[in-house]
Amino acid sequence: MRLSLLGGFRLTIDGNEVSLPLNAQRLVSFLALHDRPMLRTFVAGSLWGDASELHAGGSLRSALWRLQHPTYKLIAVTSDHLELSPDVAVDVDEGESLAHRILDPAQDLDDVAEMNEEVLSADLLPDWTEDWVLLRRESYHQLRLRALQTLSKRLADAGRFDQAVQAGLTAVAAEPLRESSRRALIGVLLAQGNVAAALREYETFRVLLHEELGLTPSAELRALIEGQR
Repeated sequence: MRLSLLGGFRLTIDGNEVSLPLNAQRLVSFLALHDRPMLRTFVAGSLWGDASELHAGGSLRSALWRLQHPTYKLIAVTSDHLELSPDVAVDVDEGESLAHRILDPAQDLDDVAEMNEEVLSADLLPDWTEDWVLLRRESYHQLRLRALQTLSKRLADAGRFDQAVQAGLTAVAAEPLRESSRRALIGVLLAQGNVAAALREYETFRVLLHEELGLTPSAELRALIEGQR
């Protein structure tokens, strides 16, 4: 069983995608983002807080019924608590693990590179607006950007410039106005000897920053690029 929450909700069992109604998706996602047993009353109140306690409990029971599977147990249920089955692999957990390994200088880069870097390319449930999603989404967004910037630098230091550029581009695509990501990419392009591309990247950022925020790049970034003109 695999649960994908990055870029959108997707549940697969034995390689086959499982279609779920929105209430069931919300329940699975809520439990996946709270890595511990949760009181049933807390889950019901968190997901259906605008309903009465009676109706919230009924909505929870209905969602649990829709999550029944003839072979696999998706949710571990007791009389008082619920949690996602430990047999379900969750992509956001994999992304957080990878990000922390990248940020740890003691971790060997080859071991890190063996993991799936695609989990750093998308945000958590981008179309969902619930508070419990928004908080975790922002936390993961910042973590993955820091990891991508660090990965780009570590790959460049190892002479793996094509991979370093790709990591930098992924970070820039996630937040085009974030100067630290743009600076990391420009630094890699310069280390690669690709001065023309670095100058284009800087000019793109300068124009975008001015048009969107009325600002100019920092003195640090300007100094990085002016020596190349």
